[in-house]
Amino acid sequence: MSKKYFLVLVLFAAVQVHGQKQKVKLKKADRQLVTNLQRHVQFLSADGLEGRRTGTAGEKKAAEYISGQFQALGLEAKGSNSFLQPFEVNEGKQIGTGTFLTIDGKALQLNHEFFPLAFSPDTTIEAMPSVSLQEKGMPWFADLKELLENDPNPHADPASIITNKAADAAKRGASALFIYNTAPGAEMKFDSRDRSAISAIPVVYLTRSAVNKYFSDPSAMLDIKLKTDLEEKTRTGSNVVGFINNGASSTIVLGAHFDHLGFGEDNNSRHTGDSRQIHNGADDNASGTAALIELARLLKASKSKNHNYLFIAFSGEELGLYGSKYFTENPTIELSRVNYMINMDMIGRLNDSFRLTVGGYGTSPSWGQVYNAGGKQKLFTGNMVLRIDSSGTGPSDHTSFYRKNIPVLFFFTGLHTDYHKPTDDADKINYTGQMLIVKHILSVIESTDRINQKLAFTKTREPQTTTTARFSVSLGIMPDYTFSGAGVRADGVTDGRPAQKAGIKAGDIITALNEYKIVSMESYMQALSRFKKGDKAVVTYTRGSETLSTTVEF
Repeated sequence: MSKKYFLVLVLFAAVQVHGQKQKVKLKKADRQLVTNLQRHVQFLSADGLEGRRTGTAGEKKAAEYISGQFQALGLEAKGSNSFLQPFEVNEGKQIGTGTFLTIDGKALQLNHEFFPLAFSPDTTIEAMPSVSLQEKGMPWFADLKELLENDPNPHADPASIITNKAADAAKRGASALFIYNTAPGAEMKFDSRDRSAISAIPVVYLTRSAVNKYFSDPSAMLDIKLKTDLEEKTRTGSNVVGFINNGASSTIVLGAHFDHLGFGEDNNSRHTGDSRQIHNGADDNASGTAALIELARLLKASKSKNHNYLFIAFSGEELGLYGSKYFTENPTIELSRVNYMINMDMIGRLNDSFRLTVGGYGTSPSWGQVYNAGGKQKLFTGNMVLRIDSSGTGPSDHTSFYRKNIPVLFFFTGLHTDYHKPTDDADKINYTGQMLIVKHILSVIESTDRINQKLAFTKTREPQTTTTARFSVSLGIMPDYTFSGAGVRADGVTDGRPAQKAGIKAGDIITALNEYKIVSMESYMQALSRFKKGDKAVVTYTRGSETLSTTVEF
């Protein structure tokens, strides 16, 4: 489950299904189901897969395992490349191998003594400047400490100050800008996710050791040769897609993400130790993936033939729903023929209270009919307590389908202390509880198969996202985390919230709030933290080729 995209699940109702918890007696078929679930989870969460980080060898091994299971069950390959549907993840910028800097013939060490900032253009410069002079056609030098002290805006951040200084220096004829910092504290680091517009001149950071070594005499003339080489940094993930074709007019989509955090390289781990450890993600989300495989087995043998069934193991969820968004933008079946989507994420920790969250309840009025049925139509619950959440959006892949006006259900057994830590291991999974959840989901599918009609879609409320920045206001947009340009693109806009009231629409790219430039999700959240309820702000955004602005009130 995506931490970056985590939404607070507000639970509207809890329904006690059968009273007190009773001891579960397992039939032969149930024991087989438990065994199969355990086998899948243990394979997917083994150390050999190194945490299944999107775009890694471990993710590929997991995809091969899932593909093999689908094939063995007799599912039809429904990816763009057999069972696989590859997609690209843009990680921002990286420094190319052509980058170098020499001073008086001595080569500086990249990343140890210098690095170009991510918004630098690709260029080559040869010059003989003096550090103390600012001449046209020459590189300029600036101390970040002095820039911060002299900036009239008390809320200015270093990134904005540097971009503004670079723009001013270029306007006044500088050929490059070298930044250093004499203030105590940590050195700057290359920010691969900086989406600032490409500068007119290269901007290079010099570390303290480089400044002390090469710039001790500010009046000296320096022979500088610089080449900046920045390139896009990408990696490829893959969804795994299998299909049961019953010749029906509509299809039910079942999904679960199989990627996890690897060693925590994407800064989404909650591990606080210094050691580099594998995040195996047994609950998150080997548990949901195992259930997906077993539901494919059960539905292949089922008599419920009024629907086709599409099974998707998503990757890239932990990065911000990359895989599910890619699928809904590049579907391998007609989305108009999808009846509804079921998503399973973290269903392996059914605890002593037997509580299972069922999200998406409000996305169709038919869910009430299904869940309130009695007699022979009553759903299997296995003594679980069902906590009903109406929202169609949430911290997982069903959100991508809800955005396409498709009814959804989301199954989840709750957060725990091992969430996004190396301790989320297979020996902590409640496999019997997981079996009960699979049987419950199967009963939901069988119920809708008996009804045999297209479910109506209804919009629901959307909870507020969380972030590392503290803020008390929200624009009311659902950010598109897969967007790789400068700014934050609205993937959805919530009715009745400030953005919608001000005329902002899905697809608009927000680039500024008042004087605060927006180049990334983090800068967007930091900007929001500057405001409180009742404040007004001018939102600058682009729509197509137009740059527009509007005023919102929080």
